[in-house]
Order: sequence, then structure tokens, then C-alpha cells
Amino acid sequence: MSRSADDLVWVPTIDRSAGPVYRSIADTLEEDIRAGRVTQGTRLPPQRLLAEKLGVDFTTITRAYAEAARRGLVEGRVGQGTFVCASRTALPMSPEPRQTARSANLQMADLQMNAPPLPMGPGLQDDLRHDIGAFAAELDLELLLRYQQVGGSQADRQAGARWLEDRLAVPPERVLVCAGAQGALLALLGVLCEPGDVVCCESLTYPGFRSLAAHLRLRLAPLAMDGDGLLPEAFEEACRTHRPKALYCTPTLHNPTTATLPLERREALVAIARQYDVRIIEDDAYGALAPDAPPPLAALAPESVFHVSGLAKSVSPALRIAYLAVAEPRQVSRLAAAVRATTGMASPLTTALATRWIENGTAASIVAGIRQETAARHAIAQETLPPGNIVASPCAFHLWLRLPGEWTRGEFIMRLHGTGIGIVGSDAFAVSTPPEAVRVGLGAPKDRQNLHEALRQVADLLAEPPAISSMVV
Repeated sequence: MSRSADDLVWVPTIDRSAGPVYRSIADTLEEDIRAGRVTQGTRLPPQRLLAEKLGVDFTTITRAYAEAARRGLVEGRVGQGTFVCASRTALPMSPEPRQTARSANLQMADLQMNAPPLPMGPGLQDDLRHDIGAFAAELDLELLLRYQQVGGSQADRQAGARWLEDRLAVPPERVLVCAGAQGALLALLGVLCEPGDVVCCESLTYPGFRSLAAHLRLRLAPLAMDGDGLLPEAFEEACRTHRPKALYCTPTLHNPTTATLPLERREALVAIARQYDVRIIEDDAYGALAPDAPPPLAALAPESVFHVSGLAKSVSPALRIAYLAVAEPRQVSRLAAAVRATTGMASPLTTALATRWIENGTAASIVAGIRQETAARHAIAQETLPPGNIVASPCAFHLWLRLPGEWTRGEFIMRLHGTGIGIVGSDAFAVSTPPEAVRVGLGAPKDRQNLHEALRQVADLLAEPPAISSMVV
């Protein structure tokens, strides 16, 4: 007999104002285990049923259970479910659980996620709540109850062209609205490449692109980089050697190194692409955050560059909307068909909200707020972390940390996890040999105090040789 959401052995009471909901769920589970309200061997509710009961996304419950597993509270058993571990049940309650300054801060110190910080402009958050309410009140039932046009309506494409216009002039007819940058990349790779084809990319590249390439059975040719980013001569050599179908790159605020390609390198790259008839996929995830960056590659070679500009990093990860500027007009219909075949269509609700925010100036206000908060967090990182090891930009809400001395990335990550801090090792980005380095996200911590405390722990660990900081006996 199947279980319903009304018949669950454990349902947490969560405080939705205290930070990310998934962490609140994991915190509540830890409290209930310590108090003996949840005992050894208890099977937690199936994730979908708990999500339904709490009225949250399935992915929120997935992250909550993963966080609980990271803390050693639960274990997953294949085909059976998730169970409370024996070693953590009925732990004695401290007089005030999780009330020390260090533990309270570190529980929220997520330096793994490369998310934009909450914008802190004057009255901005109140304005957003008010505008979302107005948006809901004005919704057309056709938007709620009907399929919408694949690639976006004319109004949505016009909004996409307007979003791009400060960096790239493109007619709305060559703009497709996609379900996030990942959806745009999936459609592009499916149209431009066949299984077994070679695609060039930076030697350190976006993990989501690596996953897509593996899924589509593409071969990646890593290109050497320096402090300014991708080396054009490496691209030219790869064109001669591998005859690639495409080049994928992030020229502005590269993830993870924060490098921004100078204009002369951009011009060299598009010249090489023209010479060898290679299409370029330009991921401009962070372009809106860097107003002084050189022109996009698509502005230099509009006939051979497919430009992807997502809103996740510059406005809100919750929107999951990206605008794809198509290089060749004849490819618009093929790419629209690829979008239909893979992701169906971008969410009409979030597309409509994105269009509204672009047209009424809300998106620009959010970008300004994110820039302001990012600059403040960059300053904290510069003040807290030792000089000489970090590579950063005041426009980027992540930084690249080169590990000193005898530190290896695996050992450094493990030690930080022991203090409740998570960061991402270079392995996630490396197409070739990974360097001893980690990416540190500055945007996910809930506030500047939280970020400062977490970075102070990182700095303290960096100051010690690995052998001294180890407590293994």
C-alpha cells in the first residue's frame, strides 16, 4: 500500500526566514536526533512525499538529505531509502544547541555554491516583493493554462534583445529564450556537433559543460591558459591538430579563475575561428556584472559566435532563463527545434517575470545591487585571505585560491569540511591535469559577517602546514 504525504513518520517544523530551507531541514533533523525524538534506524520519509508535505521543491529535500548525510546523521541504502545512523542518535542536548558564534556562523558558511549574493540596494527587497505581488495579480490565464511558443514570444525575444543591448546589438528574431544556460548549451551542442566530434575549451572550464560534453559523447580538447585567460596560440594549434567543430569559452569573469580576456586576445580568437571555420559558443554568464569588460566575442564576429547570456548569475538563479543570440539566421529554426526536443520550452511564468523585470528596470536594479554587494564581499576576501595566493576580480562573487606549500587540494578540502566549510576543488573544472587550487564562492553565505568568519577559518588553515593542522593519531 503506498504512503501518502499525510502519513509520514517525521515531518520537520522549519523556519523559512532563517536561511536556506534545506539547511533548516537538516538542522531540525539534527535537533530531533539529539533530543531522541528520532531514533536509530528510523527510515526518513521518501523525498517526494516530504517535499509535497512541506510545499517545497523536490531538489530542496534532496539537498537537505545530502547535507544530513554530510554531517553523518543519515545514510542512504540502495532500494530501501534513507535511515538515521546509529552513531548520532540520542546525543545529549547542549544547554543552547548551535548557539556559539562559531558554530552558528559555520553552519551557514557555504563557499561551494557559486551563487550571487542577495542584492542589498536601498528598499530593493521590499520593491521585489511588491512587484511579484503585482505580477501575480495581473497574470493572464492563457499564460497559466496554455503551452507557450518555443523560443519565446515576440515580446520575450524583444526583452532578451534589450537585455543584451548594452553589450551586443542583436535583432529579436535572432534571440531564443531558453530554459537556463544549460538548456541553451544542450541545444547548441546538439545542433553544432555529432558524437565523437572535438570541442575546444579552456583547460579549466564550467563543470556543467563538461557534463554535457560527456552526455553527448563529445571529445574535449583543453586549451592552455594564463592569468589573462585562454591563449589564442593554443586554440590555433588545436585547430591545426584536432580540427574541432566548436570552441566553448567564458571570456568575461571566467569560472573558476575570474580571468577576463583582453580585447586583443578576443580579436585573435575570432580571427582564428574564421580562418579554420570553427563556431564559437560564448558563455556570458557574468557579462552583466562587468560593465568595463571588452566587447563580447559575438560583437566582434556576429556571424560565427553563438552567445549565451543567462540570468542566473546576474539577476536570480531561481529564474532559470537564458537568452541565446544565434550567429546564423538560418540556424534559428534548427535551434528552436532542438530546444523543443530537449527542454520543451522555458517556463512561461519565469519567462514572463524576466520580461517584466527587464522592461520595468527591476532587472537593472538587481544587477546594481549584486554588483554593490559583490564588491563589498570582494573587499572582505582581500582583507582576510593572505596576499599572493588569491586570484580575484571585484566584479566576481567567486575567487580562485592557489594552495601554498605542501597543501594538496584534497587534504585542504577535507580539513575545511571538518570545520563545517565547503569549497570546490580544481578537479571539478579540470579537463586536463588539475592544479592544486580551489574555488571559493563569496555569494552564498547569508551575510558579510558569515562570510568573514568562514574566510577567517580558511586563512587560519592556510597559515599552518598540513602536518601541524592534522589531528589524526
